[in-house]
Amino acid sequence: MSRLDANGGERHRPPAPAPEPPPTASAAERVRAAVGRARAAGPPPGPTRPGFWRSPLRGPWLTAVFGLVLLAGVTVLFVTGLLSYAAYNPDLAPRNDQTPDKGWLGFYLFTWPTSPYWLYRLTQGVHTVLGVVLVPVLLAKLWSVIPKLFEWPPVRSISHGLERLSLLLLVGGAGFTFVTGILNIQLDYIFPGSFYVLHFYGAWVFIGAFVLHVTFRLPRAVRAVRAGRGHQPDSGSAEAAGLVSPRPAPATISRRGALAMVGAGSFALLVVTAGQSIGGWWRQTALLAPHGRDPGKGPNGFQINKTAASSGIRPSDIGPAWRLTVRGAGRQEVLTRQMLLAMPQRQAALPIACVEGWSTPDQQWSGVRLTDLAALVGLGTDTPQVLVESVQRGGSFSSVVLAPNQARDERSLLALHVNGADLSPDHGYPARVIIPAAPGVHNTKWVTRLTFGEPV
Repeated sequence: MSRLDANGGERHRPPAPAPEPPPTASAAERVRAAVGRARAAGPPPGPTRPGFWRSPLRGPWLTAVFGLVLLAGVTVLFVTGLLSYAAYNPDLAPRNDQTPDKGWLGFYLFTWPTSPYWLYRLTQGVHTVLGVVLVPVLLAKLWSVIPKLFEWPPVRSISHGLERLSLLLLVGGAGFTFVTGILNIQLDYIFPGSFYVLHFYGAWVFIGAFVLHVTFRLPRAVRAVRAGRGHQPDSGSAEAAGLVSPRPAPATISRRGALAMVGAGSFALLVVTAGQSIGGWWRQTALLAPHGRDPGKGPNGFQINKTAASSGIRPSDIGPAWRLTVRGAGRQEVLTRQMLLAMPQRQAALPIACVEGWSTPDQQWSGVRLTDLAALVGLGTDTPQVLVESVQRGGSFSSVVLAPNQARDERSLLALHVNGADLSPDHGYPARVIIPAAPGVHNTKWVTRLTFGEPV
């Protein structure tokens, strides 16, 4: 027999309590007995009761649509994240790798190319902008499945417990990865430890749980989408999957309206974020970007990450006493800036693109090719890898190793001028490297030493 509860919803007479298992019972039998007792007692008051969640919008269709959008978006997000990591050439030298002990997680790594020269600007721009744009979709997906997080009993079997653990890793991993990524975009390093390490390992935990979740849920999501938004299964059916309220409240918005609202939120975030990657006039629209402010006028009026002062660069470090030391093949040359200016000057139009997602339009750089500097120590056209060191004292990427293909590219320069003017101190005066398609931190500023071909 059934009867109505105090709220008007149908409830059933609770079953008889499950007997206590004998002392010799197995772990599985004890779990089943505990589940039986929990079911007999019924859910406690609050969110564990199905009638607590009353939105008429929740259901398999809406959850499936959000899930399929996330499936496409997170796939692109993860692939561009892998490409971002590969762009640092982490297998080349420990100086390039801020995520030690990656082990087999670096199985896919390859030597990052220098063409097209805008490659990193594109992949990292897509990665950061898409990460921000997906936030409303992620929140909406979590809202749509929140009743599942409070289902009763919380664990029904060992396999169900493992599934719940995977959901914890999925939800926790998603939150951790998105939050650390957004904080990095905003240059707010309030979390303990290195962003590179936290984001790298957090992303792998998230994607592992994500792949497992998709494997089991994708067929159900496809069926729900094919059924259409007008189909809402009965709350107690297997098809409802615990998402449909047994006592839905009156609707104040349609499911199509809910999708439109989430889409509008994502579009608004796109508008106020994408400008930092597009650059130029569009940077004015990047209201949420820390580099959206006016960088100044003139030839050096484009974005920077760190100023000379914030990097601890003293006037004496880059004054008349500054020297560039070039080493390789057992030889060494020490050059003044005037000596560098006397060498053949080459030009390259290249942007700067950083891991935070911001980038500049192409700037006109001029200086000495790295291949010409390698030739000073007898290395000719077979330029090997090169260790680039800055006068900056400490800090991430105060030195970096460039791969042979980067050192040999004719557009790779030790730049002395930009847009027809001397580099400003904030842009790396007296000399900086500029490499096509490389992350911004590999375009080392305030260079003081180049070491070609020696073990790092």
